[in-house]
Amino acid sequence: MKFTYDDMKIRALFTLLIMGLLFGGTGHAFGQEFIELWPKNNIPNSKHLNLSDSIANERIYRVMIPGMYAFFPGKQENKGAAVVICPGGGYERLAYVISGLQLAKWYNTMGITAFVLNYRLPNSPDLKQREIGPLMDAQRAIRYIRANAVKWGIKPDKIGIMGSSSGGHLASSAGTITDDVSAIADSLDKVSFRPDFMVLVSPVIDLSTLLAHAGSVKNLLGPNPSDELKKKFSPQLRVTAATPPCFIVDAINDKTVNPMNSLMFYQALLQNKVPVSFHAFPQGAHAIALRNNPGSTELWTKLCEAWLIEMDIIPERLVSK
Repeated sequence: MKFTYDDMKIRALFTLLIMGLLFGGTGHAFGQEFIELWPKNNIPNSKHLNLSDSIANERIYRVMIPGMYAFFPGKQENKGAAVVICPGGGYERLAYVISGLQLAKWYNTMGITAFVLNYRLPNSPDLKQREIGPLMDAQRAIRYIRANAVKWGIKPDKIGIMGSSSGGHLASSAGTITDDVSAIADSLDKVSFRPDFMVLVSPVIDLSTLLAHAGSVKNLLGPNPSDELKKKFSPQLRVTAATPPCFIVDAINDKTVNPMNSLMFYQALLQNKVPVSFHAFPQGAHAIALRNNPGSTELWTKLCEAWLIEMDIIPERLVSK
C-alpha cells in the first residue's frame, strides 16, 4: 500500500508518542499500537480500490484500513474497563486529535483502556453501502476488544463507547441498533458487539426531523435518503429497555448541532427506564473539549468520572495487592 506524505507524518507522530511513553516493569510499553479490525484482503463492504488514506490539518478525510489506536494504562493503574472513542467530523472527516487522542489520554488517567476508532467515512468511493460503513467498524471494534479482554486485563462486561458530535451519533447508533452489520463468518461473529455504556458529547442524534444536523444526514445517508432510512439511523427511535446506560453532556449555546438532539435521546432513555445522566451547560458551544471550557462546563469530566464510578464501570480506587 502506498502512503502519502501526510500519512507518513501522522504515522511518525504516533511513533513518537509511543517512544515518549514510559515502560512498565515487565519491559512492555504501555503506549498505543494500531490494530487493524479486519483480516487483510477481506475488508467487508469494500470495492478494494487502490486508494490511500487522506490526512491533513489534524483531520482524516479517507480511511482505507479501518482500525483503532490502543492506549493502555499501566498495570498498576488498570481498572479493568475499556472504551471505544469515535472522533467527530460530520461524517466527512475525523477530528482524531481533539475528539480522539486527547480523550484517550484522559481515560488512561482514570485507569481505563481507550481505543480511538479509525472508522471508514461514508463518503469514501470505496464503500459499497455508505450508511453502514462506520457502524460496521464500530461493532467490529467492540467485538475485537471483548474477544481480547482477558489478555488486556479488561472485564468483558465493562466495554463502552464514546463519541463527540457525529461520533456521538455513531456511538449512540452502536448502543441502539441491534442489526448485526459486521458479521463476516469468522470467530468474532460469536462475540457480542453491544457496548456496556455510552458517553456522548454534543452528539448528533436525530436524522429524521427538522432538528437533524443536515450535513451528517447528507454525508451518512446520501443526498436523497428515504424517510425510512432516516428513521432507521435516528437512535432516539431505537432505544429499548436493553439499551446500555448513558452519560450525555451538551451546551445550550451549541449553534452547530441543536442540543434538542441530546434532549430527545435523554427522553427516550427515560421512557425506557435506562440509567442516564444528562448535563446541559449554559456555555461550551459545539463539541465540548476536554479542557479549557467556559464556566461550569469545565466540570463535565469530573461528573463523567463520578458517573462511571456510580455505574460500577470502574471502582473508585484500586485495592492494593
